[in-house]
Amino acid sequence: MKETARDRTKLKEMGITSNAAAVKKKLRVLMGMPKEKDLNGKINTGKKYYRDMNIKYCGLPTTHRDGLNMGMYFLPAAKFIHKALRNPENKIFYQVLIHCCDGVSHSPTLLLAYLMIHRDMMVEEAIDHVIKVRHIKPSMSFLMQLMSLNAELVEQRKQPGSKVPLKT
Repeated sequence: MKETARDRTKLKEMGITSNAAAVKKKLRVLMGMPKEKDLNGKINTGKKYYRDMNIKYCGLPTTHRDGLNMGMYFLPAAKFIHKALRNPENKIFYQVLIHCCDGVSHSPTLLLAYLMIHRDMMVEEAIDHVIKVRHIKPSMSFLMQLMSLNAELVEQRKQPGSKVPLKT
């Protein structure tokens, strides 16, 4: 996935108009003062990288720590993806690139949360839906957070007239 995110020609060919990235960047990188070791094995993109391409960018500063509270990014990522997909110019799903460095844990977790929040899928249904087209391997911590989101959504949807996205 990192190769696609950095391949400007391929992004144009694919018609990408929005990019949601689970970025793993240290504070020095976020402040624009990276050291070479900070960028090794990382996707060095951001709003500036896509500025002349008409691509909306949403970078979520996640890390590889297994205990990361990914849940705090579920709603912002879901809102960004939902807004991009509702744009009348975006005719196909592939116009939204959702990526992380390897594409198997962080970004799939955000995609699963989107499917649960905006497509009313249960966590198991969302996982089944995604694994039909892509290999994913969210960490156990991320799966537990998705299960918590699932429980919260189930409770919320039991409320009369509740067809709104998560309120956290």
